[in-house]
Amino acid sequence: MGTWDIGPFDNDTAADFSYRVDEAAAADKAAVLLVAFREVTETGDDYLDADLAVEAVAAAALVAAQCPGGEPVTTSYGPKQAIPAVPAALRPLAVAALDRVLGADSELLELWEESDGEEWKAGVLRLRAALAGAGA
Repeated sequence: MGTWDIGPFDNDTAADFSYRVDEAAAADKAAVLLVAFREVTETGDDYLDADLAVEAVAAAALVAAQCPGGEPVTTSYGPKQAIPAVPAALRPLAVAALDRVLGADSELLELWEESDGEEWKAGVLRLRAALAGAGA
């Protein structure tokens, strides 16, 4: 995975995910985000692959951007098309996915911990706080 910074879209996998979001019809964009969350949460106690985790973090950033206190996604590596309002029901799923990304047996967390990823982790926790504060 090519990573150049700590943001949700600052790596090759997340940038590719943003293209998938852009390619989806407006009515289907929320479903793309839902799949990203489910792929992570449905791993249970199995080892969580970094690529799945990266997509869930990117999807969570898109949902959090629509929450009070959420930060807008302004990077050129994020989706180019506007994301229609997503159902509030995605918020608790995003929180659960982020909890799994930050939990045991998460390859992405391990990779960041190997490279002093406290700033990355703090960014993920800010996303989680925006999602949880919005009624997740």
